[in-house]
Amino acid sequence: MKRSIGMKSSYVLTQKSVDYEITKISAGNFALGYETKSGLFVVEYFGRSDTDLNHEIKKYIDRYERFKFFYASSPKSAFVKECKNYHAFDKNKIVNKSHPEKPENTDYECPYCKQ
Repeated sequence: MKRSIGMKSSYVLTQKSVDYEITKISAGNFALGYETKSGLFVVEYFGRSDTDLNHEIKKYIDRYERFKFFYASSPKSAFVKECKNYHAFDKNKIVNKSHPEKPENTDYECPYCKQ
């Protein structure tokens, strides 16, 4: 079954492309992976930043080929979206094996499992 992460185009994961595409300092979500010959983006890892999406994605340069991203309106909304992705994807097909951690100094709960 095809999964949607709610993010549009994918981009080559380089410092230059991250800086070009992610221009706001913002919380947000991202997916990392590769593109098949037919143009399908295959997610290998997803994550979030509670403060600076651009900075967080750059930590994965040279480890993944492509990225997708989504600006979040707040750290809480980024956490909720990351939880949604965690519960939607087959853990055998992605690097993420552990439930996302809540942002520091918050009492947010995952709306899908109350963790």
